[in-house]
Amino acid sequence: MVAEYDFDLAVVGSGGAAMAAAITARQSGKTVVLIERAVLGGTCVNVGCIPSKTLLAAAGKRHAALNNPFPGAPTSAGTTDLQSLVTQKDELIEHLRGAKYADVAAAYGFEIRAGEASFIDDETVAVDGVPLSARSFVIATGAGIALPEMAGLDEVEHLTSTSAMEQTSLPESLIVIGGGYVGLEQAQLFANLGSKVTIIGRIVPAAEPEIASVLRASFIDAGTTVVEEHAVSVSAVNGGVTVGTSSGVVLTAEKLLIATGRTARTDGLNLDAAGVATDERGFITVDDRQRTSNPRVFAAGDVTGGPQYVYVAAAAGKAAAHNALQDLPENAPTQVDYTGLPAVIFTHPQLATAGLTEAEAIAGGYQCECRVLGFEDLPRALVNHDTNGAIKMVADAGTGRILGLSAAGDGVGEIMLAATYAIRAGMTTRQITDTWAPYLTVSESLRLVAGLFHNEMPTSCCA
Repeated sequence: MVAEYDFDLAVVGSGGAAMAAAITARQSGKTVVLIERAVLGGTCVNVGCIPSKTLLAAAGKRHAALNNPFPGAPTSAGTTDLQSLVTQKDELIEHLRGAKYADVAAAYGFEIRAGEASFIDDETVAVDGVPLSARSFVIATGAGIALPEMAGLDEVEHLTSTSAMEQTSLPESLIVIGGGYVGLEQAQLFANLGSKVTIIGRIVPAAEPEIASVLRASFIDAGTTVVEEHAVSVSAVNGGVTVGTSSGVVLTAEKLLIATGRTARTDGLNLDAAGVATDERGFITVDDRQRTSNPRVFAAGDVTGGPQYVYVAAAAGKAAAHNALQDLPENAPTQVDYTGLPAVIFTHPQLATAGLTEAEAIAGGYQCECRVLGFEDLPRALVNHDTNGAIKMVADAGTGRILGLSAAGDGVGEIMLAATYAIRAGMTTRQITDTWAPYLTVSESLRLVAGLFHNEMPTSCCA
């Protein structure tokens, strides 16, 4: 006898991983429900990528006006109206939440059910107490703010990356604890709007050192204080907060922002009832097919502790749904291929990567060669009067095959799609050197740095 279920697939969450899973299942003709206890759309559209990048763009316009390299074309910048910028940001979020989530769900024909999901057993959840059964589940609830263990933090008012983007008045000074991409983007956002900013923490510690140094110098040159130590204590002072570091440095500012990591959002799911295991950090453990310790339950996106990018979440959500529906002949087991994975920090200059760093390549058993090109040898940077940048290419020493690319500079995020294609296609430095590159573009840096492997001078067609 075949069991009867309310739905073929129930997806908990409504962000990138959840939407991809639901769309995939509907394309296979299956019945689907999304369960969301909070605001539709998950982290990216509501409190992550979209709001942070639109505010960064606004702040960048002001910074560019104040730091114009062309004195013959004068610009000006007034004071910041943060309330206006936040309102504009919220309007964009509301539009995208409808156009990219609610309207898409309606077009594909799946229900979004409001309520909190809690597992009753391995095939049933309760949604606000009402049982709902499914043949398979995908948990895609994302991740939330992780606060560090730090003396005094519980007693001090502080901002997070979420609450910082809800501020309607600009702090005179701000300390940001955390040197990863969230901390750096938030730090530069406020610095470019006019706050005096201090960063405590190592600057992009996993990045190539030659590339991280470009970003570090850029922050310092722009007037941001960088203290690459651990913050160990915080305390309130009149009208502000004081932070102490591991070496005894004491820093004071009006506001404090914590950007030290993320933690899985699994509260309320009652995972034990479904037999779903988590790791020591609280992230749901999955195999290479996104299956949890319960063969009926899959998980995808930030809740699994993988690379926390919305496009990775979407790929994992698609794979999870495919694997949950393996009764269909066309649904052979699917797994996410991370080869050439790109990432971008949207500061100015941007820091962008694709594939492996030199350290990762060596740890992976490769004998590798590397070359670094400074942007003083990039014609696009010269005409922009902005040579603050560098690009590093990592290649297999035996074959010349490109393993990874890292860059810092204006617009370098735009070249990472080409870099990803080259890595996934197994292209060599020789092939890149001999491939067309449009003159006076940032993408030309790919051909120029590849040429350094072959003792070619970093020159273009004309300069």
